[in-house]
Amino acid sequence: MTLTTTRPDYAVARKAMIDSQLRTSGVNEAFVLERMSAVPREDFVPEGARATAYMDRAIRLETGGFLPAPLFHGALLAEAHPTADDSVLVVDAGSGYLPALVEPLVGSLDTMAPEKAANGSKRGDYTLVLVDGAIEHVPASLAKLVAEGGRIVTGMVDRGVTRLATGRKSGKALALLPLAEMGIPRLGAFDRPQNWSF
Repeated sequence: MTLTTTRPDYAVARKAMIDSQLRTSGVNEAFVLERMSAVPREDFVPEGARATAYMDRAIRLETGGFLPAPLFHGALLAEAHPTADDSVLVVDAGSGYLPALVEPLVGSLDTMAPEKAANGSKRGDYTLVLVDGAIEHVPASLAKLVAEGGRIVTGMVDRGVTRLATGRKSGKALALLPLAEMGIPRLGAFDRPQNWSF
């Protein structure tokens, strides 16, 4: 007796992700759908999670971080609308998926770990910063990486609720404007410092 196993058809799962998660949520920009059709999510998750790579949920990575659900990446790209004129920094939570989506669309692309972006002293001149997760606030170290007039698109955490958010740098100010509420994994490196009171 021969035992056969059925391998998941990732191309079918990718198309279903686009039709049932992105399009139904209003993400219809052609460049977003093309990139998310072209980049295989299953290559960016642990082997044991490949079969669920296209489900509407975040996937835990072996590093302890998460690959956010597809809708977050689709909505983030649609809001950011990266172009060949952009110098982009991706604050990558460890999967490498968001940089792979963005790289062909932009002039240059760098990546940085959340801990370095939250605590570093480096200055940057990036016209677009994309954060692959939800942050409680924009610390000065992250704001310094954004060029004057540059923009940031990220997830944001406010009183336990996560939303897609965007901002533009003007002088030293960089405030986030919350947009759509959605599930986004929290990046602990950007938690506000705890204030102790007695």
